[in-house]
Amino acid sequence: MTLVHRVLYPEPIASLTEYLARGGGAGLEAARGKTPTDVIAEIDASGLRGRGGAGFPTGRKWRTIAQFRDQSGYASVVVNGAEGEPGTFKDRTILRIDPYVVIEGALIAAHAVGANEIVFGLKRSFAAEVERVRSALADITEAGWTEGLAVRVFEGPNEYLYGEETALLETIDGRYPFPRIAPPWRRGEHEVVETTADARSGSGQSGRVEMAGADTGAEPTLVDNVETLANVPRIIARGAAWFRTEGTEQSPGTIVCTVIGDVDHAGVGEVIMGTPLRDVIDAVAGGPREGRTIKAVLSGVSNPILTADDLDAPVSYEGLAAVGGGLGSAGFIVFDDTADLVAVAAGVSHFLAVESCGQCTPCKQDGLSLSRLLDRLCASDISEAQFARIARLTATVADGARCFLATQHQAVVDSIVTKFASELGAHASGRAAAVGPRLVAELMDITPDGVAVLDEHHRQKQPDWSYDAEDSGAAPADRYGEHRAPHPLPE
Repeated sequence: MTLVHRVLYPEPIASLTEYLARGGGAGLEAARGKTPTDVIAEIDASGLRGRGGAGFPTGRKWRTIAQFRDQSGYASVVVNGAEGEPGTFKDRTILRIDPYVVIEGALIAAHAVGANEIVFGLKRSFAAEVERVRSALADITEAGWTEGLAVRVFEGPNEYLYGEETALLETIDGRYPFPRIAPPWRRGEHEVVETTADARSGSGQSGRVEMAGADTGAEPTLVDNVETLANVPRIIARGAAWFRTEGTEQSPGTIVCTVIGDVDHAGVGEVIMGTPLRDVIDAVAGGPREGRTIKAVLSGVSNPILTADDLDAPVSYEGLAAVGGGLGSAGFIVFDDTADLVAVAAGVSHFLAVESCGQCTPCKQDGLSLSRLLDRLCASDISEAQFARIARLTATVADGARCFLATQHQAVVDSIVTKFASELGAHASGRAAAVGPRLVAELMDITPDGVAVLDEHHRQKQPDWSYDAEDSGAAPADRYGEHRAPHPLPE
């Protein structure tokens, strides 16, 4: 199987001149010759789904924002480049190679939804990507493409939740990256709410929503992932039917995958949707290490773990769902037959418990308790009662959650507990050698020789999001929630 290059060129695009020579700009020219309604219809017909993880239909999302824009008279487009999912490096790779196509996609989206502003939401730690986007924006602005639009690059914190859609908007609006329940098209000043039911009704026994309504000047905001927007120019230039010549009916097009872990080399590559997972691992990362076999694969930390029996499943939204997994952001962490899956569960649990903001008590407190018990299980130093409590905490950690993080925690740990019960039992009975939790953290880079560089600094991060010697015991939402920018989060 060979890699394809619809979105991810083999070599970086050095300038706007080179981008234009390769056909760049044709999508924006075509879009501005169409009505916004027709542009949205073309995206809808293409079947493009969001590449940020959820796979939501892009055309439907654009249509919703356009409808609310008609009521408010103002809208904005936010490009979500706050990539932090463990095992994922595709958005940063796209921005390093070709930021022009992402900017063009954002400009088309702005035309379609009637936006007055475009914001590129990146992390301040993404120095190379920030520089590439700023430079490309300067070229495109000089060429007159952004006339009539306010366009800026926002550099946010390193927290995992900064990439969550509503937390990203909160941060851009001057607050901290704490997810809210109210959706992006209700962009307002403040939200105090306990449950999703409260958000739907506008009130609750213990919480309430204070958000501006669409009829009172609220600013609807379209948030799209980097890879999603990178697909847009060619869809508009070449048509929805062209886009559907690759992929599956439910998952048209291609997908940019990251593969790291127990493989020959870490890598990022673009494949046709529907390609078997085994072939993706081979094409992008050279397959498992010599002499080893694949035991399990995680799709970031967002979906249940896949086993060796699932390697022939198609890499598509429906294909991985059919085997009990999920595509997520197509970042695959591979574990071979030497891996201890208890150590993997402990690593995932630690990452998600630390990164929880603490707005939801079960997510933070049950998550931390679960993480500590899995650490003890790794050490083969756990009582029968403590071992039994792992299953109970896994069942409750997502209770009342306002965002997907707690559900991820539940899904990944429960799947490992279920599918690798013998390994847990071996540690619980003392028959397995003690191991430390496997580091699960943001992928900082992939070196030219294929080495994945993980955020080792995350080992020192406290549950209160500080890097102090001792945790304060306060959840981030309690510690920082009363402040507004420019109070910085710790690096």
